[in-house]
Amino acid sequence: MKILYFAWLRQRTGTSAETIELPADVHTVAELMEHIGQRHPAFAEAVAAKGIVRCAVNQRHVDRDHPVANGDEVAFFPPVTGG
Repeated sequence: MKILYFAWLRQRTGTSAETIELPADVHTVAELMEHIGQRHPAFAEAVAAKGIVRCAVNQRHVDRDHPVANGDEVAFFPPVTGG
């Protein structure tokens, strides 16, 4: 599974992308966020407030209950604003 981090999440994790093997007990975006948070404590702090960090699976915006699988591309990013 490829994981991408954008904007200030990149600084919190220390990387813009990483490849991981999905643990057998991780089935949803929320469980993946928890798993990543164990590896990157600053990421755990960022995602603790629901609604702050958005997620896309295979370039499609999804909710935290969306399923994930090995081979997926998962991107995490803060809300985007524009003017």
